Amino acid sequence: MAELKIKSPAELQVMRESGRLLASVFAYLDKHVSVGISTMEINDLAERYIVDQLGARPASKGQYGYQYALNTSVNQVVCHGVPAANQRMKSGDIVNVDITLEQGGFIADSSKMYLFGEVAPLAKRLVDETYSAMWAGIRIVKPGARLGDVGHAIQRHVERQGYSIVREYCGHGIGREMHEEPQVLHYGQSGRGLVLQEGMTFTIEPMVNQGKAKVKTKKDGWTVVTSDKKLSAQWEHTIAVTSNGYEVLTIREEERIQLA
Repeated sequence: MAELKIKSPAELQVMRESGRLLASVFAYLDKHVSVGISTMEINDLAERYIVDQLGARPASKGQYGYQYALNTSVNQVVCHGVPAANQRMKSGDIVNVDITLEQGGFIADSSKMYLFGEVAPLAKRLVDETYSAMWAGIRIVKPGARLGDVGHAIQRHVERQGYSIVREYCGHGIGREMHEEPQVLHYGQSGRGLVLQEGMTFTIEPMVNQGKAKVKTKKDGWTVVTSDKKLSAQWEHTIAVTSNGYEVLTIREEERIQLA
């Protein structure tokens, strides 16, 4: 098992800044993303803003051979959707936009669901409950808690709503590298797994399916879709374990009510 990298206060401060910058990318996209935009246009807007306005680096670009600054996962796409110039958003679509940003040697990772036009109530409910599931996991985080406690809280919320958790993909440690230890499962048993300690940083990013949990990867080698073609949703934040709880390093302004 790879070494667990505990971040110093100085390193956490750099990660905090990376997270703040990443939150500002979503705030920028909020003003430009609307019905008719293509997923490639979303990618290009984000990349130009990260590079030209923030002086930072889109960390996904070049990672594992990936060519783009972000992932756009539309409707039944679970994760790793590839931007395309001919994929235009229409009313009723739900899209996960997943962005990573590196600044000062440290990476932040976050994703947000965008709803376009008139979205069906059942689709909106899936998006909302996935968001609630992410926060159910985040609120468990504190020194002495276990990763199984986090996964259990997410799984319990999701399954009570009649949905399923994707098990092939998970959250991950993050810092100087995009993927560090530990792996953060979005299901599990309370009281099991790694004990959390101050200075750990990782993502919580549940992928929740409207139907069955089974997924498959398309021929492009990236795009993961639901096997039953039902909708999927995901939200993600980068989290730090603090002395008495957690800090959401990628928190967006409209979410601060969650911390009250």
